[in-house]
Amino acid sequence: MSHVKNPQLAAQGLQKLDWAQRNMPVLAEIRKRFEKEQPFASQNIACCLHVTKETGILVLALKAGGATVTLCGSNPLSTQDDVAAALAQSGISVYAWRGIGKEDYYKAVNSALDIKPTVVIDDGADLINTLHQSRRELLPNIIGGQEETTTGVIRLRAMAADGKLEFPVIAVNDTPTKHYFDNYYGTSQGTLDAIMRTTNALIAGKHFVIAGYGWCGKGMAVRAHGMGAKVTITEIDPVKALAAHMDGFTVAPMDAAAQYGDFFVTLTGDKDVLTEKHFSKMKDGAILANSGHFDCEIDVAGLEKTAKSKQTLRDNLDEYTLSNGRRIFLIGEGRLANLAAAEGHSSEIMDLSFSDQALAAEYLLKKGKSLKPGVHLLPDELDQYVAQTKLDTQGVKIDVLTAEQEHYLKSWQHGT
Repeated sequence: MSHVKNPQLAAQGLQKLDWAQRNMPVLAEIRKRFEKEQPFASQNIACCLHVTKETGILVLALKAGGATVTLCGSNPLSTQDDVAAALAQSGISVYAWRGIGKEDYYKAVNSALDIKPTVVIDDGADLINTLHQSRRELLPNIIGGQEETTTGVIRLRAMAADGKLEFPVIAVNDTPTKHYFDNYYGTSQGTLDAIMRTTNALIAGKHFVIAGYGWCGKGMAVRAHGMGAKVTITEIDPVKALAAHMDGFTVAPMDAAAQYGDFFVTLTGDKDVLTEKHFSKMKDGAILANSGHFDCEIDVAGLEKTAKSKQTLRDNLDEYTLSNGRRIFLIGEGRLANLAAAEGHSSEIMDLSFSDQALAAEYLLKKGKSLKPGVHLLPDELDQYVAQTKLDTQGVKIDVLTAEQEHYLKSWQHGT
């Protein structure tokens, strides 16, 4: 049983899934093996993910491997309703629609958990958090879980540090073929896509302020600079701030950057990055976007309070007029801009991330019962497999060590 906005959109969603499938060759190879080996036979897998065409290819691969799969959305504005309808028609129990309210959001999370999962796949840790807070009767069924995003991993490591995480979770976000590519290339391209779709504003020559210089922020900075922007980085980590400085970007506190920025993008995983004190300093026409997982990085309630009027100018773009007469534009209600106001990451990028997810699910079924509760990394050999398969599908060749080279790297006797 599913709850989607409009089942009649299924045909359109199937076309999107077909497009994604063509551009996700690594996951296609994994799916072929899953179909043959049936590693998930008699397993129930609950997923809380952005309901996009790329997510659809992942959950269909799990289903092809024998799993019974449920799917709920991990963000109120990221669900593609046509894809949700297509997946529901394809035998996935889907509980997601774009614009879902908070009460229905958690009803959907609980509906996904009603399957009594053995494995959970999360993006933001809402599924795992709900299991530990209000669905504890299901914990004995769980072999393990996996988390897709930086924000979720932060939450889960906090749970583990408090001794509250009761099963092993694979931090898929920390896998190199995920964050080197998904976070660095995917988030930046998708966020720029959202900015262009909603504003069509010129980026060249403008001041682009990026909060956070992790993998997402680094990718954002490079791409904004490549389009001609003058880039300022704000950071709380001295090592990352120093890296941004040596990469050639201006580094400044947000209080200072707020006065001259034309575009502001938050990518920190923390709350209150942009607040009332910053809004009051911003120039007329400043454009705000958040690409962190939750909508707490920009204090939207504070912006509402500060503004004397608000109007929706274009799809996913709201104009706030402050008491000083200056206007501030907010993309996607302050939610994950690349998914709320664009299509999210490209299929080619998610081919890597979701191949990691598929292999992590299989790994948990093989090894999960021997892992202690806590946050774990995906084994290097699985990460290497994903990278090598991606290279193979793109016709890229690399060198191979000779026996002598391997011996040299493993030995310690050789000196100068």
